Parts: sequence; structure tokens; C-alpha cells
Amino acid sequence: MGGTDGVAAVGGLQAVIFDVDGTLADTERDGHRPAFNEAFVRHGIDVEWDVEHYGSLLRITGGRRRVAADLTGRGWDPDDAAATALDVHRTKTALFVERVQAGAFVPRPGLTAFVDGLVAAGVRIGVATTGRRDWAVPLVRHLLGDVVEVVVTGDEVERLKPDPEAYLLALQGLGLDASAALAVEDSGVGVRAATGAGLATVVVTNGYTVGQDFTGAALVLPGYDGSPGGGPGDRTAQGGSGPLTAQRAIDVHTAWWRAR
Repeated sequence: MGGTDGVAAVGGLQAVIFDVDGTLADTERDGHRPAFNEAFVRHGIDVEWDVEHYGSLLRITGGRRRVAADLTGRGWDPDDAAATALDVHRTKTALFVERVQAGAFVPRPGLTAFVDGLVAAGVRIGVATTGRRDWAVPLVRHLLGDVVEVVVTGDEVERLKPDPEAYLLALQGLGLDASAALAVEDSGVGVRAATGAGLATVVVTNGYTVGQDFTGAALVLPGYDGSPGGGPGDRTAQGGSGPLTAQRAIDVHTAWWRAR
């Protein structure tokens, strides 16, 4: 990939690290959720997560933990819930990988143009997600191609988001300090993880995350392409609406660090 000297001279931005679910594609409502529901059926469990209930469960990071918490909340013994969650999550992952391989997901509007702009500017690309490697890596490659240098998944960390470990490992893999990178997230939990790693953070909200607490974010937008659609809870921390471009990312990163 191209050198970063020109970018560093403009704003010091050498890499952008993306979250995956909800950030690169709208995978939660119509991807993970139906895969979980099919997994429940296959394991003979009388549970079906509707859109609203699944949204409330997203406050818990990690699909296996999500299943265990929900089953426990329904009166299951915690040990039985944990064991069943492991089996359900394994089945769900296989189902989700099938959907990824079938090309069921597309990049969020404006994402491809944003990434192309970053690459053209010599900005490196990384990923930090709590998702499992067996589905996250194929999904990332499908959505972003071969421009991604580092992918840190939930398999590599001891503590999931909002702990900053995934971002710290991504920075380590890129060989960069936090001051040289920008995170792109879609949720309040993700913002806490990214800012906890010392990263300037841009938020692109979705239907599940709009209206969450994005305290500490450098910029909050309803999407990459500048179009509305996040709902009445959308707000911007800096810079108003409009598309997220490479130059805008550089400017936001520069302004955020200048204010430190």
C-alpha cells in the first residue's frame, strides 16, 4: 500500500480501524438474529428473538454471552444456560458463515467510496471486532477486499468490548500509536472500547444504535454517505451531516488531537 508521509503531513492519520457488525454492513437484524433463531430451532429450544428483543440484547457483547444471559433470564440454571449457549452459538456461527459465503451482505452505503479514498490517500486499514474469526474474516474480506492489513477478532482477546483490548491489539499489529489512527464504530459500547484505547472515534449509527451514548466520540453520523435515516435520535458531536470522506476523517482526527 502507498506510503503515509503525505497523510501524516496533513493530519497525522496513518490508519483507520473499523468495527464490523453494524459498522461495515447491517448484519445484526437480518443476519445474526435469524441465524440465532434457526439455531434455537435446531437445538429444540423454544426461543425466538424478535427485532426489538434482539436490539436490547446487543448491550451484551459476544453472541454466546448473549444467549446465556437470555436463557438465564428465562429461568434456566446458569450452568445449563452457559453449556447450551456454547452449542447454540456454534450452530449459529455455521449458519451465519453460510450466509456470508453466499454473499448475503453488502457494504453500508458510502463505505466502499470511503475506504477507496482512504487507500488512495495512503491510509492503512485495520479491523477490531468482538465477532468470531471464522465468520468475521470472510465477512471483512467480502466487504472490504484485500486492503485490510490487520483483523483482530473475539478469539484473540481475553476481554470483549467495551474493554479496549481489541483496539490495542490492532494498533500493535499495525505498529502504530493511538495518535496515528482513527476508529470507526456504530455503538456506545464500541466508542467506549475505542476511546479507552486512546483513539479518536467516528460513529456511524444504525437503527439499533441510534440514540445511544456516544460520549467521547469525535464525530457522530447517520451513515457514510451523508443521507439521513438513522432516526430522530441522531446527533453530531462535530461537523454536522454530509458524507464521510478520507479528507473529512483526516480533518476530524487532526481536530480531535489538537483539542487534547
